[in-house]
Amino acid sequence: MAVSSSAGDDGLRPPPQQCPICLQSIKQEAYLDRCFHSFCHQCIAQWVQYVGNKNSESMTSIKCPLCKTDNLSIVYGFNGQNFQRQYVNPKLEQRSFSDAHEFRMKFYIGDKGPTDGLFHVEQYWKRRKYLQKNPWLQQWLIREVQTLSQDEDVEVIVHHIIGVAEIFFKRQQNGENKATPEQQRIQFRTLLSDAARPFLAGYTERFINELESFLVSGLNVEAYDKVCMQQISEPSSSGSLDSSSPCDETLQHVYLPYFDEDIEIDK
Repeated sequence: MAVSSSAGDDGLRPPPQQCPICLQSIKQEAYLDRCFHSFCHQCIAQWVQYVGNKNSESMTSIKCPLCKTDNLSIVYGFNGQNFQRQYVNPKLEQRSFSDAHEFRMKFYIGDKGPTDGLFHVEQYWKRRKYLQKNPWLQQWLIREVQTLSQDEDVEVIVHHIIGVAEIFFKRQQNGENKATPEQQRIQFRTLLSDAARPFLAGYTERFINELESFLVSGLNVEAYDKVCMQQISEPSSSGSLDSSSPCDETLQHVYLPYFDEDIEIDK
Protein backbone atom coordinates (compact mmCIF):
# COMPACT_ATOMS: atom_id res chain seq x y z
CA MET A 1 0.00 0.00 0.00
CA ALA A 2 1.41 3.37 -0.98
CA VAL A 3 2.05 5.86 1.78
CA SER A 4 1.56 9.59 1.27
CA SER A 5 4.74 11.66 1.47
CA SER A 6 3.01 13.98 3.93
CA ALA A 7 2.42 11.23 6.46
CA GLY A 8 4.16 11.17 9.82
CA ASP A 9 7.31 9.22 10.70
CA ASP A 10 5.29 6.06 11.31
CA GLY A 11 3.65 6.30 7.88
CA LEU A 12 0.27 7.16 9.31
CA ARG A 13 -1.60 10.43 9.34
CA PRO A 14 -2.73 11.64 12.76
CA PRO A 15 -6.49 11.36 13.15
CA PRO A 16 -8.28 14.63 12.34
CA GLN A 17 -9.39 16.60 15.38
CA GLN A 18 -13.11 16.34 16.02
CA CYS A 19 -15.33 19.33 16.74
CA PRO A 20 -17.15 18.78 20.06
CA ILE A 21 -20.28 20.44 18.67
CA CYS A 22 -20.88 18.87 15.25
CA LEU A 23 -18.76 15.76 15.98
CA GLN A 24 -17.15 16.06 12.55
CA SER A 25 -13.57 16.89 11.58
CA ILE A 26 -12.87 20.51 12.46
CA LYS A 27 -13.23 22.95 9.58
CA GLN A 28 -11.68 26.43 9.89
CA GLU A 29 -10.37 25.82 13.39
CA ALA A 30 -11.34 28.34 16.06
CA TYR A 31 -10.42 28.60 19.74
CA LEU A 32 -12.10 30.05 22.79
CA ASP A 33 -9.69 32.58 24.25
CA ARG A 34 -9.45 31.37 27.86
CA CYS A 35 -9.85 27.60 27.95
CA PHE A 36 -8.35 27.18 24.46
CA HIS A 37 -10.74 24.42 23.43
CA SER A 38 -11.09 24.24 19.65
CA PHE A 39 -14.16 23.94 17.41
CA CYS A 40 -15.25 24.62 13.86
CA HIS A 41 -15.51 28.39 13.58
CA GLN A 42 -19.06 28.19 12.29
CA CYS A 43 -20.11 25.80 15.08
CA ILE A 44 -18.81 27.87 17.97
CA ALA A 45 -20.04 31.13 16.40
CA GLN A 46 -23.52 29.64 16.12
CA TRP A 47 -23.27 28.40 19.70
CA VAL A 48 -22.47 31.93 20.92
CA GLN A 49 -25.41 33.29 18.93
CA TYR A 50 -27.73 30.60 20.29
CA VAL A 51 -26.77 31.28 23.91
CA GLY A 52 -27.00 35.02 23.32
CA ASN A 53 -30.52 34.72 21.94
CA LYS A 54 -31.59 32.92 25.13
CA ASN A 55 -30.31 35.75 27.34
CA SER A 56 -32.30 38.93 27.70
CA GLU A 57 -29.24 40.94 28.77
CA SER A 58 -26.18 41.63 26.65
CA MET A 59 -23.46 39.04 27.34
CA THR A 60 -19.83 39.88 28.00
CA SER A 61 -18.59 36.27 28.01
CA ILE A 62 -19.57 32.79 26.89
CA LYS A 63 -19.14 29.53 28.80
CA CYS A 64 -17.26 26.83 26.92
CA PRO A 65 -19.60 23.96 25.95
CA LEU A 66 -16.97 21.53 27.27
CA CYS A 67 -15.47 22.95 30.46
CA LYS A 68 -17.83 25.85 31.31
CA THR A 69 -14.93 28.32 31.53
CA ASP A 70 -15.94 31.92 30.79
CA ASN A 71 -14.42 33.18 27.53
CA LEU A 72 -14.49 36.66 26.03
CA SER A 73 -13.89 35.88 22.37
CA ILE A 74 -13.40 33.39 19.57
CA VAL A 75 -9.95 33.33 17.97
CA TYR A 76 -9.80 32.02 14.40
CA GLY A 77 -8.08 32.33 11.04
CA PHE A 78 -4.58 31.86 12.47
CA ASN A 79 -2.05 31.42 9.65
CA GLY A 80 1.17 31.43 11.65
CA GLN A 81 1.47 35.21 11.69
CA ASN A 82 -2.00 36.74 12.01
CA PHE A 83 -5.36 35.83 13.45
CA GLN A 84 -8.86 37.23 13.78
CA ARG A 85 -10.90 37.66 16.93
CA GLN A 86 -14.67 37.72 17.35
CA TYR A 87 -15.75 39.12 20.72
CA VAL A 88 -18.86 37.88 22.47
CA ASN A 89 -19.63 41.52 23.21
CA PRO A 90 -18.51 43.79 20.33
CA LYS A 91 -17.94 46.64 22.79
CA LEU A 92 -14.91 44.78 24.12
CA GLU A 93 -13.15 45.38 20.79
CA GLN A 94 -12.90 49.04 21.73
CA ARG A 95 -10.72 48.37 24.77
CA SER A 96 -7.33 50.01 24.71
CA PHE A 97 -4.96 47.07 24.42
CA SER A 98 -1.80 47.88 22.51
CA ASP A 99 -0.43 46.39 19.32
CA ALA A 100 2.11 44.62 21.53
CA HIS A 101 -0.70 42.74 23.27
CA GLU A 102 -2.12 41.64 19.92
CA PHE A 103 1.36 40.65 18.75
CA ARG A 104 1.97 38.51 21.82
CA MET A 105 -1.32 36.68 21.34
CA LYS A 106 0.16 35.07 18.22
CA PHE A 107 2.50 33.07 20.44
CA TYR A 108 -0.35 31.30 22.19
CA ILE A 109 -2.16 30.01 19.11
CA GLY A 110 -1.18 26.94 17.14
CA ASP A 111 0.64 23.74 17.94
CA LYS A 112 4.07 25.20 18.70
CA GLY A 113 5.38 28.57 19.84
CA PRO A 114 7.96 30.34 17.63
CA THR A 115 10.45 30.52 20.51
CA ASP A 116 10.25 26.83 21.45
CA GLY A 117 13.79 25.46 21.41
CA LEU A 118 15.29 28.84 20.51
CA PHE A 119 17.35 29.35 23.67
CA HIS A 120 19.70 27.08 25.63
CA VAL A 121 17.30 26.15 28.42
CA GLU A 122 19.45 23.29 29.73
CA GLN A 123 22.45 25.58 30.20
CA TYR A 124 20.30 28.09 32.07
CA TRP A 125 19.51 25.49 34.71
CA LYS A 126 22.84 23.68 34.70
CA ARG A 127 24.83 26.90 35.12
CA ARG A 128 22.35 28.31 37.68
CA LYS A 129 21.62 31.47 35.75
CA TYR A 130 18.31 31.68 37.59
CA LEU A 131 20.14 32.92 40.71
CA GLN A 132 20.41 36.35 39.08
CA LYS A 133 17.17 38.32 39.24
CA ASN A 134 15.68 39.45 35.94
CA PRO A 135 14.75 43.16 36.33
CA TRP A 136 12.24 43.03 33.47
CA LEU A 137 10.25 40.00 34.61
CA GLN A 138 7.39 41.95 36.19
CA GLN A 139 6.98 44.16 33.10
CA TRP A 140 6.90 41.11 30.85
CA LEU A 141 4.46 39.24 33.09
CA ILE A 142 2.02 42.14 33.28
CA ARG A 143 1.75 42.34 29.52
CA GLU A 144 1.49 38.56 29.04
CA VAL A 145 -1.21 38.12 31.66
CA GLN A 146 -3.12 41.12 30.29
CA THR A 147 -2.93 39.57 26.84
CA LEU A 148 -4.20 36.17 27.93
CA SER A 149 -6.80 37.28 30.46
CA GLN A 150 -8.03 40.22 28.34
CA ASP A 151 -8.03 42.26 31.52
CA GLU A 152 -5.93 45.29 32.42
CA ASP A 153 -6.08 44.79 36.19
CA VAL A 154 -3.64 41.88 36.64
CA GLU A 155 -1.36 43.13 39.40
CA VAL A 156 -2.62 40.59 41.94
CA ILE A 157 -2.10 37.69 39.53
CA VAL A 158 1.39 38.86 38.59
CA HIS A 159 2.32 39.38 42.25
CA HIS A 160 1.21 35.82 42.99
CA ILE A 161 3.23 34.31 40.13
CA ILE A 162 6.36 36.31 40.99
CA GLY A 163 6.01 35.34 44.64
CA VAL A 164 5.95 31.63 43.80
CA ALA A 165 8.99 32.02 41.52
CA GLU A 166 10.99 34.01 44.09
CA ILE A 167 10.33 31.48 46.85
CA PHE A 168 11.53 28.70 44.55
CA PHE A 169 14.70 30.55 43.53
CA LYS A 170 15.46 31.52 47.14
CA ARG A 171 15.37 27.87 48.14
CA GLN A 172 17.82 27.05 45.37
CA GLN A 173 20.12 29.85 46.50
CA ASN A 174 20.03 28.62 50.10
CA GLY A 175 20.94 25.12 48.98
CA GLU A 176 17.69 23.63 50.24
CA ASN A 177 17.07 21.76 46.99
CA LYS A 178 19.60 19.04 46.13
CA ALA A 179 17.79 17.97 42.97
CA THR A 180 19.50 17.77 39.58
CA PRO A 181 19.15 20.75 37.19
CA GLU A 182 16.54 18.88 35.16
CA GLN A 183 14.58 18.00 38.29
CA GLN A 184 14.76 21.63 39.42
CA ARG A 185 13.42 22.72 36.05
CA ILE A 186 10.49 20.32 36.32
CA GLN A 187 9.76 21.51 39.86
CA PHE A 188 9.84 25.15 38.73
CA ARG A 189 7.50 24.53 35.81
CA THR A 190 5.10 22.54 37.98
CA LEU A 191 4.93 25.20 40.69
CA LEU A 192 4.46 28.04 38.21
CA SER A 193 1.85 26.06 36.28
CA ASP A 194 -0.15 25.48 39.46
CA ALA A 195 0.09 29.20 40.27
CA ALA A 196 -0.98 30.39 36.80
CA ARG A 197 -3.59 27.80 35.79
CA PRO A 198 -6.53 29.24 37.80
CA PHE A 199 -6.11 32.49 35.87
CA LEU A 200 -4.81 31.40 32.46
CA ALA A 201 -6.65 28.09 32.02
CA GLY A 202 -5.83 26.53 28.64
CA TYR A 203 -2.97 28.94 27.97
CA THR A 204 -0.99 27.77 31.00
CA GLU A 205 1.43 25.32 29.38
CA ARG A 206 2.33 27.69 26.56
CA PHE A 207 2.63 30.54 29.06
CA ILE A 208 5.17 28.55 31.10
CA ASN A 209 7.15 27.84 27.92
CA GLU A 210 7.19 31.54 27.06
CA LEU A 211 8.08 32.53 30.62
CA GLU A 212 11.01 30.14 30.64
CA SER A 213 12.17 31.37 27.22
CA PHE A 214 12.06 34.97 28.43
CA LEU A 215 14.09 34.18 31.55
CA VAL A 216 16.64 32.13 29.63
CA SER A 217 17.05 34.79 26.93
CA GLY A 218 18.44 37.38 29.34
CA LEU A 219 16.82 40.08 27.20
CA ASN A 220 14.69 43.02 28.17
CA VAL A 221 11.11 43.11 26.91
CA GLU A 222 11.81 45.21 23.82
CA ALA A 223 14.73 43.06 22.69
CA TYR A 224 12.86 39.83 23.38
CA ASP A 225 10.00 41.06 21.20
CA LYS A 226 12.47 41.75 18.42
CA VAL A 227 13.78 38.19 18.59
CA CYS A 228 10.21 36.87 18.55
CA MET A 229 9.32 39.02 15.57
CA GLN A 230 12.34 37.69 13.68
CA GLN A 231 11.26 34.13 14.44
CA ILE A 232 7.79 34.77 13.05
CA SER A 233 9.07 36.50 9.93
CA GLU A 234 11.89 33.96 9.42
CA PRO A 235 10.49 30.65 10.72
CA SER A 236 13.06 28.63 8.80
CA SER A 237 15.91 29.83 10.99
CA SER A 238 17.24 27.08 13.22
CA GLY A 239 19.53 26.62 16.18
CA SER A 240 19.42 27.76 19.77
CA LEU A 241 20.46 31.13 21.08
CA ASP A 242 22.19 32.20 24.25
CA SER A 243 23.93 35.35 25.38
CA SER A 244 27.02 34.52 23.34
CA SER A 245 25.11 34.07 20.08
CA PRO A 246 22.21 36.51 19.74
CA CYS A 247 20.30 36.35 16.48
CA ASP A 248 20.89 40.05 15.88
CA GLU A 249 24.08 41.92 16.74
CA THR A 250 22.03 44.98 17.66
CA LEU A 251 20.63 43.04 20.62
CA GLN A 252 23.96 42.33 22.28
CA HIS A 253 23.92 45.42 24.50
CA VAL A 254 20.60 44.55 26.11
CA TYR A 255 21.58 41.11 27.38
CA LEU A 256 21.90 40.89 31.13
CA PRO A 257 25.58 41.29 32.06
CA TYR A 258 25.59 38.20 34.25
CA PHE A 259 25.04 36.02 31.21
CA ASP A 260 28.66 36.55 30.24
CA GLU A 261 29.93 34.43 33.11
CA ASP A 262 28.96 31.21 34.77
CA ILE A 263 27.76 31.18 38.35
CA GLU A 264 29.94 28.97 40.46
CA ILE A 265 28.21 25.81 41.60
CA ASP A 266 28.92 24.64 45.11
CA LYS A 267 30.28 21.13 45.25
